[in-house]
Amino acid sequence: MFETISLDRDARGVVTLALDRAEKHNAMSAQMIAELHRAATDLGADETCRAVVLTARGKTFCAGGDLGWMRDQFEADPETRAFEAAKLAHMLQALNTLPKPLIGRVQGNAFGGGVGLMSVCDVAIGADHVLMALTETRLGLIPATIGPYVVARMGEARARRVFMSGRRFDAAEAVDLGLLTRAVPEGALDAAIEAEIAPYLDCAPGAVGQAKALVHALGPRIDQSTIAMTIDALSTCWAGAEAREGIGAFFDRRKPRWQG
Repeated sequence: MFETISLDRDARGVVTLALDRAEKHNAMSAQMIAELHRAATDLGADETCRAVVLTARGKTFCAGGDLGWMRDQFEADPETRAFEAAKLAHMLQALNTLPKPLIGRVQGNAFGGGVGLMSVCDVAIGADHVLMALTETRLGLIPATIGPYVVARMGEARARRVFMSGRRFDAAEAVDLGLLTRAVPEGALDAAIEAEIAPYLDCAPGAVGQAKALVHALGPRIDQSTIAMTIDALSTCWAGAEAREGIGAFFDRRKPRWQG
């Protein structure tokens, strides 16, 4: 059914949704974005699903957006660029509004869009060795479509510490930033995830979904106008000279001009 993600369900109705491009560090290709969106839609409508654990196969949680997919946008027309940016934005929205508990199991490093995936989770628990960064500005891009969810999770003041600099930070700082709820030794990760799942199984599923929708309504407003703004921001960046230089430098295995 899926090629870039996998779904496993246990007898309780707990579904593990895993990114499954380990050989590409689980970078989000156009296909993975579409499959994540479809999985979120299907699981949201599945009355037998009680909770979803978002994780990844391999050593990396998610390296962000696939740079080959991004490079393709350089030669695309504005309408195509906007369409591709919208795919990413709407996938994130689908996960963010999933009417089930979404628990992030961050077993490896997370960069760029990987931090965005963590931010749409209701709870995210990570192994204490992982590193993270919002790396977009190092590539001449900005954390556009993930931005509303990252800022909602961290708050503006904490987001300013890492949103623009592209610097790496460890799991302990991710807890301080509000990205991770807890950081635990890798061997304790599954037990920590299970402790988050268990209380939901004693709750009315419909009430859980309604409570989650209420949290979103009371929190920072991420509506269609916000999402449209981020789509425009990303597609504009893709058309810019800095993105062409930054991503080109990555593929050429050289430093971009702004690194001297």
